[in-house]
Amino acid sequence: MRRKTFDVLVSAGGLTVAVVLIVAGALAFWGYTFASNNVHNQLAEQKITFPPASAFAHPKAGTEITPSMIPSVSQYAGQPLLTGAQAEVYANDFIAVHLQEVANGRTYSQMSTIARSLPAGSAAAAKAEGQVQTLFQGTTLRGLLLEAYSFSVFGEIAFVGAIVAWSLGFLMLTLVGLGVYHARRTAESDELVGMHTMHAVAA
Repeated sequence: MRRKTFDVLVSAGGLTVAVVLIVAGALAFWGYTFASNNVHNQLAEQKITFPPASAFAHPKAGTEITPSMIPSVSQYAGQPLLTGAQAEVYANDFIAVHLQEVANGRTYSQMSTIARSLPAGSAAAAKAEGQVQTLFQGTTLRGLLLEAYSFSVFGEIAFVGAIVAWSLGFLMLTLVGLGVYHARRTAESDELVGMHTMHAVAA
């Protein structure tokens, strides 16, 4: 095979790969943008704001702000909840802490079972039902926030994928350019070294 022909074929294949990578990067970036915008918009609709900085001055177990919240929740003090990272912290380090205090660590499912077993109309049943409602609301909000966090992670992965795909695509374009440049400088009569050797042996 002539060297020029080989260079052209390899360059054409490389160009195809480059186009595929660039298109894949564009799709991944679209996925990142879609996920990020949806997470932001859905969280903004909740109108959640972290407690102000003053609330973290005296943390105490059993109150709104506990010592366990200082390392994570306090970093967003006073900020509106708009990102996946904030959603994870609010769900796991704020809501989850308070849910543990509602019924001595019992879950919504456990308290619902207990409430149904108590005599209807009794004070104990009323208290348990109140705890069930609190746990249900808190668990639901926590689940929604963690879902938003999950989508934000998918978006971040898509963003990284887009950068990698574009980097490889532009690298491939550079190699294609070098291949085309080499093909233009190669004489029409030049053959691949391996093919030339095989012909010489056969002769």
